[in-house]
Order: sequence, then C-alpha cells, then structure tokens
Amino acid sequence: MILTIDVGNTNTVFGGFDDDEALVFESRISTDRFRMEDQYAITLADILKLYEIDRSRITGAILSSVVPPVTSQLKSAVEKVCGCRVMTVGPGIKTGLNIKIDEPASLGADMAAVAVGAKEKYPLPAIVIDLGTATKILAVDRSGAFIGGIIAPGVKISAEALAAKTASLPLIGITNEPIKKVIGTNTIDCMRSGLLGGTAFMLDGMIESFQSEIGEKCTVIATGGFSGVIKPLCKTDFVLDESLIMKGLLEIYKKNKQ
Repeated sequence: MILTIDVGNTNTVFGGFDDDEALVFESRISTDRFRMEDQYAITLADILKLYEIDRSRITGAILSSVVPPVTSQLKSAVEKVCGCRVMTVGPGIKTGLNIKIDEPASLGADMAAVAVGAKEKYPLPAIVIDLGTATKILAVDRSGAFIGGIIAPGVKISAEALAAKTASLPLIGITNEPIKKVIGTNTIDCMRSGLLGGTAFMLDGMIESFQSEIGEKCTVIATGGFSGVIKPLCKTDFVLDESLIMKGLLEIYKKNKQ
C-alpha cells in the first residue's frame, strides 16, 4: 500500500492506495502548525487503526505540503509509524509535467499534484478547479504542459474577512444547504449567496475565459473541500473528483520509485 498525504492550510488529507491502485481509505484532519512529530504519529496510527489498515502493509509514502512548518514533523511521523521512506513533492522530483510558467520552481506542490492527476486521468486539454482555502484554477494544455492559472481568496477566507472587517456581519459556517434564490432576504442568506453564488459565477466566467485563451473546449474537473457545495450552483458542467490530488500524488510516486 502507498500512503499519500496532502498538507493544506486548513486540512491535511491522508489516502491509501492498494496494489491495484484503488483508493482504500481517505481521512481528513485539521492542519496544525504547532503539532509535534509524536502527536502526528499518534494521529496517523489512530487513522490506520480506524480503517483497519495494518501499518506493515504500507511500503511507501509521498507528501505534498504548502505549510513548511508541518512538512518535516509529519514526514518524520510517517517514517516512525510506517517505517518507510517518504517522498516530498518539490523541486527536483519527476512529475512528467512540462511547466510553462515564469518560475517553474515556484509552482506549489498541491497545484503540481492536481495537474498530474488531471493529465493522467482525464482527456486533455483540462481545466482544474481546486476549491480549498484558496480558490485555484489551473490549465493543462493538449500536450500535457502546465500553462498557468489563477489564485483567488477561497470561500472560507472570504467569510472570515467579511466577519473580521465589518462591524455587523457575523462569521457564518458554509454548509451543503443549497441556495434557494440569489436575492437574499436576511443577512445570513445574503452572505451565503454572495460567498457561494459569487464563487460559482466567477468560476463560470473564468472557465469561459480559460477556454477562449486555450482555443478549444476543455475537460473541467473540480476538487477541494468546497467543490461539492459549489458545483450545483455553476452553469458549466464539470467533473467532480474530490480525490484528484491523491491520484496525482500516486502518479508522482510511481514516476520516482526506485
């Protein structure tokens, strides 16, 4: 079994792939910059126990992270629990991507992983929407090259900013409850419509602009924690793949396996 780990600003996701490359389990915990190595080790051991995974089955692991303080602690924790080497996505690792941006080494590990997942699993060209702490949209052209994208504030960040920077607006939670109409009639509905509906309408416009610049119709894939909430609000039809980054990490692991 190969263990895949993605450390995001809000959540850290663990996945386990068996020898047939089927995703056996996926578990999500809060990312904590102050959690120590042993605390991560205890958490990982508990996750494996919860899903009835014998740690001796894990023969390799790969980790992507956008939170540097967590990277080394979690890497050491995995090695302690599973006794295997942990690959880290970063400069020098083989991805199979031709990265056509101004500074290829600056590409985030998470964006590289989802791009690889899209390239390996879906028809190209492709547009990938990652709805996490930040809202990211990236493009992979017909040749499989990463050609760039956009980064915008995510739904949660926007909600927190509204509450922090205004005197009267509350901090609201984002639920799976659908928006019944765009024009809200109370403060909470107005905020939910602005946050969720606004994101959906932005995505529709961005997808149209991306396809215009690429010059052809693209496969559109959405992933990330808010993808399931936003998808029903979009006019554009796209594939929902909440495990895309896990699949991308597995592909990168295979490319670098000694």
